[in-house]
Amino acid sequence: MTKDTVLMNKDLDALHTRGFLGIQVDKKLDLVWEINQLRKAKNAVILAHYYQQPEIQDIADYVGDSLGLSQQAASTTADIIVFAGVHFMGETAKILNPTKKVVLPDLNAGCSLAESAPPREFKRFCEMHPEHIVVTYINCSAEIKAMSDIICTSSNAEKIVNAIPADKPIIFAPDKNLGKYLMRKTGRDMLLWEGACIVHEAFAIDKLLDLHGKHPASKIVAHPESEEHILKVANYIGSTTGMINFVKNDPGQEYIIATEAGILHKMSKEVPHKILIPAPSHEDNTCACSECAFMRLNTMEKLYLCLKYELPEIEVPEEIRIKALIPIQRMLEISKN
Repeated sequence: MTKDTVLMNKDLDALHTRGFLGIQVDKKLDLVWEINQLRKAKNAVILAHYYQQPEIQDIADYVGDSLGLSQQAASTTADIIVFAGVHFMGETAKILNPTKKVVLPDLNAGCSLAESAPPREFKRFCEMHPEHIVVTYINCSAEIKAMSDIICTSSNAEKIVNAIPADKPIIFAPDKNLGKYLMRKTGRDMLLWEGACIVHEAFAIDKLLDLHGKHPASKIVAHPESEEHILKVANYIGSTTGMINFVKNDPGQEYIIATEAGILHKMSKEVPHKILIPAPSHEDNTCACSECAFMRLNTMEKLYLCLKYELPEIEVPEEIRIKALIPIQRMLEISKN
């Protein structure tokens, strides 16, 4: 009998709110084998973001960015969706799949960007500008999505904004950095919500330029959630999938990657012969790179427990789900073309 099998009903009830904190998994377990057996028996699919730990990416059925993950969640035939990512991603999957069970390895895996847009304050902000079309980046809560006219991801944001008639004023939320980037790309004068991702704002321009000076042949590849001074020196700006494709198809051999360091796992698989260097952050840490503490909350042990007990489960109130579904479906429809 493994240590995790002694959980009683009262313990399982507690998992709804506190997750698997303090629960031990027998170290002798072959977690890859156990997860594969559970996935097959329960007809479950494991979706993982590029920012997850390498071992989670390796066992996932699909690894991708927010757009790809949304598309996979919308089309899956699985009974259970295990979302190895952060809370808003699990919510998006539940919004698209109300009859399926959606579980997250760690319920505390939040998002600094999503948290930068409190629903009550954002509602007041929108009410002050009723004539505006509300475009929100997918990195937001279900409540914010429910107040939106259309959702976007970093992969399709430019396309979404360009699809809106030029005479319609736009509110863009919650990421101000992505919003500023889109304003430069599209020429649209949008009203921006002052939100940001702490991970992408952690890159240090002085350290980045110093690093580039040591690797003059390298190309700087950045995510549009990064601050403007980082984007100005970038050779390529794009979503996580876009960044991977650029490094894969570009003739260069050396790249400095300015996004969450988890992406390096997938990149290194695609271009094992190329040199990939994580962009330095303000923090003076051992890896000198930028990691999302929320993404790192998910572990193989929690993934196993999550699939075994089908907890913690993501729930979205039906009224909010119905409202949030409309702008997500609009995004997915535009993304097909």
